[in-house]
Amino acid sequence: MQLPSLRSGSGPENALKLPVWTRGETNAFFGLAFNILVNVLTLTTLLIVVVQLPTADVLGTVLPALGIALVVGNVYYTVLARRLARRENRSDVTALPYGPSVPHMFIVVFVIMLPIFLATGDPVRAWEAGLAWCFVIGVIVLIGAFIGPFIRRITPRAAMLGTLAGISITFIAMRPAGQIWDAAWIGLPVLGIILVGFFTNIRLPGGIPIGLAALLVGTAIGWIGGYMSVPDVTAAVSNIAVAVPTLHVDLLLNGLSDLAPLLATAIPLGVYNFAEAMSNVESAAAAGDSYNLRSVLLADGAGAIIGSALGSPFPPAVYIGHPGWKEAGGRGSYSMASGLFIAVLCFLGLFGVLATVLPTPAIVPILLYIGLLIGAQAFQAVPRIQAAAVVAALLPNVASWGVGQIDNALSAAGTTAAQVGETALSNAGLVYGGLKTLGEGAVLAGMVLGAIVAFLLERRFYASAIAAGVGAVLSFIGLIHAPQVAWAAAPGVALGYAMLALVLVAFAAWHGTRPAADAVVADQADRKAEAH
Repeated sequence: MQLPSLRSGSGPENALKLPVWTRGETNAFFGLAFNILVNVLTLTTLLIVVVQLPTADVLGTVLPALGIALVVGNVYYTVLARRLARRENRSDVTALPYGPSVPHMFIVVFVIMLPIFLATGDPVRAWEAGLAWCFVIGVIVLIGAFIGPFIRRITPRAAMLGTLAGISITFIAMRPAGQIWDAAWIGLPVLGIILVGFFTNIRLPGGIPIGLAALLVGTAIGWIGGYMSVPDVTAAVSNIAVAVPTLHVDLLLNGLSDLAPLLATAIPLGVYNFAEAMSNVESAAAAGDSYNLRSVLLADGAGAIIGSALGSPFPPAVYIGHPGWKEAGGRGSYSMASGLFIAVLCFLGLFGVLATVLPTPAIVPILLYIGLLIGAQAFQAVPRIQAAAVVAALLPNVASWGVGQIDNALSAAGTTAAQVGETALSNAGLVYGGLKTLGEGAVLAGMVLGAIVAFLLERRFYASAIAAGVGAVLSFIGLIHAPQVAWAAAPGVALGYAMLALVLVAFAAWHGTRPAADAVVADQADRKAEAH
């Protein structure tokens, strides 16, 4: 199906006309909408169960605030996509996906809100701190809009795509993978439909959208197999209530009145946010759509600030996954339609009902698909000789995810890593301290490590040394490899990076900086062989 075309702007009679909707838009819409749906269901559960914020506040204030951010943000990115299509005279431009940042959902709940709730017993105090934290994140991203383009220009693509792949494989894909195999009889058939539909472009009979078919099949299996419960649906229906978003500046100001303790995480995570956005924009460029990074960061920063004033502690951001929705056929409108769909659910308070109607294993396979695609892109969109740089950029996020799993397991057992002790953990085969250090500030750390290796592979030893020097500075002030921002936050790591820089300078002085011509020629030969 393809709706009539609209002229994209004024101009001559033969100016590019963009369709309002295409068949591919439907596939991408269901995929992205269910992606965001999973995340909103997750954050709803986290607020109600972990922070114990009253359900009325979650459904009546937080979700409507998030709904406004989703509408504004996704409409904005649809406009950007149509402008890019008009400027480049292309009809295959795909809008950037937008929604609540997945890592930040867990960080704001478990690192910011939960400790305050446990200390005070007051979920509203915890909520206020979350709003202040989200506001600071937005301010930092706005600042990043003016320095991000420069950082993007000097950072190797392998470093940016590698760290993005690390996030995608660990924080985006691993939890859904566990949820799929936890109820494999539901999740695997759904995953099969999604992978066949999106990776092979095989169409279903009657043109049924792949995402919709997958959800319907999974939901039917779940209900027939007794995975879902009718009484749960009945109880959730009783909580339905229409909510209109309103300003909650008083809550935000209360949180900002005690801002200092929040800065230790807000500053590095704000930097993380704009670094992740930068990597996502680079991922879109690798897929063929080159967006202006400053426009993206300004929108993300403004979305976080506006959302915090309306009552949402979850900063929205450009999502990982643009190449996936492009492969699925998404163009300019799928993102806007997804935002509007989720916003309506937020305003009508339907997320409690959906959580009881839709089996989780039926909707999370789409996230595993995104993890597979972004992980593959990191290797496909860079020269073959840069593969090691991609792996280097992956490592900090893998370490961060692994440490999180260890910490969560220990917490469930009623203890912590500090109480167990480094010796006991080491005797159990866990290099806990080193993994924790490696994973702090994982996005930036991945970009630094990836850049060091990428420049080194090209025998640009001075550039690699400079990247190591940047790692030394960032470690010293605590933006990477340290639990908080502070002077001399990780002096040992900073010294290590500084010594690495000296080693690289020595190689540059001894061997010169001639390009690795043999590796480049071999890479080109391999690609020609593949082409034939």
